[in-house]
Amino acid sequence: MDIKLIEIQPTELEFGGIGSFTDPKVGLKQAGPFDVRFGAAQLKEVRVGLVGPREMNLKAAFWLERCQGLIPTTMKNTQQYPDYPGFGMVFQATLNTSTVWTHEVAADELADALAIKDDSLRFDTVLGLYNKGLEKLTTLESTRPNVIFCCLPENLVDACHHVERKLTKDEKSELKKMASANKPGFQFSLFDEQIEDTEEDLLYRDFRRALKAKAILVNTPIQIGRDKIFLDLSDNQDAAARAWNSSVALYYKAGGIPWRLRAHDIETCFVGITFHHLRTNIKQVVKSCIAQGFSSDGEGFALRGSDVEYNPRASKTVHLSSQQAFELGVKIIEEYAYRTGLPPQRIVLHKTSFFDEQEEEGFRNAFSSIPIVELINLQPTAFCLVKHSNYPVDRGTLCVVNDTSYYLFNTGFIRELGTYPGAHIPRPIEIRSNEPLDIEKAAEDILALARMNWNTSSFTGGAPVTLSFSRQVGGIMAELNVKNIKKLPTSFRFYI
Repeated sequence: MDIKLIEIQPTELEFGGIGSFTDPKVGLKQAGPFDVRFGAAQLKEVRVGLVGPREMNLKAAFWLERCQGLIPTTMKNTQQYPDYPGFGMVFQATLNTSTVWTHEVAADELADALAIKDDSLRFDTVLGLYNKGLEKLTTLESTRPNVIFCCLPENLVDACHHVERKLTKDEKSELKKMASANKPGFQFSLFDEQIEDTEEDLLYRDFRRALKAKAILVNTPIQIGRDKIFLDLSDNQDAAARAWNSSVALYYKAGGIPWRLRAHDIETCFVGITFHHLRTNIKQVVKSCIAQGFSSDGEGFALRGSDVEYNPRASKTVHLSSQQAFELGVKIIEEYAYRTGLPPQRIVLHKTSFFDEQEEEGFRNAFSSIPIVELINLQPTAFCLVKHSNYPVDRGTLCVVNDTSYYLFNTGFIRELGTYPGAHIPRPIEIRSNEPLDIEKAAEDILALARMNWNTSSFTGGAPVTLSFSRQVGGIMAELNVKNIKKLPTSFRFYI
């Protein structure tokens, strides 16, 4: 057996000023957000609306006020957890809220809704109270907020976190099929949230995703606010770390661009293809194809592809027909061109299952005018390497076995932070393709895309963003009756 180890260098990110940085927090402090480069196009003000009961809205307003100034870190590793300088210092923009942008969910109405015995009715009633606030704030005649904090008290989270769905006959059959396919043995999840379909997709609705679906209908991104963000609790994250994470998310959802990948030589569109169960009004199981795309500039978009109807005789792995893949490929090019002005010169597709012949044929026909097309499979593995050190293998280690198998550690020891910010032994992903591939370039892209999670300021999200939000996006689209929506918003701001 021939084994080679290749060290993939940390991805550089671009910010508002000159130079590039590997740590988002350092780049923001020293160079400001990327869209500062655009001058007049820069986001000057983040207007935050508040929807929730009075007590929670007050907590949110106090937290936003606190984020205006310096928040010292209480952590020992200041490389990983630095002080938070204040929103204006970091983003060169103001962070504002107002009583005009605040909707109070009446305490008695919320209490009555939470007291409802029927789980589904309670879920939908509480959801309706928050949706009423979203609709009110997004139809203001005066200046409206560009992002809304939905403030959830803990008793609401306990009562409405998720609700069991009533299954159709075909859904029950699908559930049995999935259970039989999940044989006992070693289980390993590639990402923080599993990508492949699980029983939970059919069994439950999630309040957070349902709320984001309502926000999509009123065309305004939301941020979920809870005590674990607003308050200093004994089991909570450090206040400076919370300020960094929530502020980056608010800035992005309000329309800003915190950072982007260092410019590629050619315009590249990165896309993740996944499948999810879809809520429908008809008595059958439908799996919806979701495409999560990202431009070289970093702007993200989500597209829903064709539905794949339930087939009890088919294998668990779902695939598109050649025509469905072609139609989705055309959508991807059109959306990219709409956002950037020109079609990409390179398209990279990521998928956690193999591209079958029909899918490959359809995508390649759709991308026939694109000079470079790469179809890449990312598979979880039980492979591991042991390092003679107190820390595990470095993030960015690429292990090549017999020049045919490629294993990339997308988590591991991070030199810039001086630590491994993880709880489990790092396991690599296997990179596969049906055609010859520049494996080092593919590995660089995967590590780079793990840096494009604008829902956090962390050094890396681990998984490439093309796939890491798969369950989240699929769950939100599953809440929407998309056949009755003329134009579904595609910006990733609505889905994270």
